[in-house]
Amino acid sequence: MRHLRLLERLFVALNGWAVILCMVAMSAIVFSNVTLRGLTNHSIPWADEVARYLMIWMTFLGAGLILRHGGHVAITNLQEAMASRAQIVLRAGIVVLLLGFFGFMVWVGWDYMQRMRFQRTPATRISFIYIYAAMPVGFSLLIVHLLLVAKGYVLAGPRSGQDEDGAEPEAGARG
Repeated sequence: MRHLRLLERLFVALNGWAVILCMVAMSAIVFSNVTLRGLTNHSIPWADEVARYLMIWMTFLGAGLILRHGGHVAITNLQEAMASRAQIVLRAGIVVLLLGFFGFMVWVGWDYMQRMRFQRTPATRISFIYIYAAMPVGFSLLIVHLLLVAKGYVLAGPRSGQDEDGAEPEAGARG
């Protein structure tokens, strides 16, 4: 069990670093382009395009991390009005629906990615397959993150595994 928690923490950390790298690269490109444009009245031809694609990747890579911490929009009025047992059933249904939707989106993303493989981006001339790959990769990560937190979410509710401030407890503090 300890090894599984270590693997989970490693997975989350790698996912987080991928998002950070996208953000740093995007920020550096945009900053360089704005600075160059301001100083020399010239800009980097590919900067806007690459920054846009990094934003797409960052969004899809980060969605699972946000899901894991309950950061997506949720309406809890119905759930809070239900009895404890009914809340568990509702949350289990939500997990099943989300898994189905995420799986469907992996399939749709893969299909769309394959359709776009022969088209090239305007400035960098790379295949759109690399941009559209963000969708199946991101939804696959969402599936993994959801499976990792599903039991705690279903049994204990949306705030399971978090302290009063909404922060994750230290690794040794979990039961």
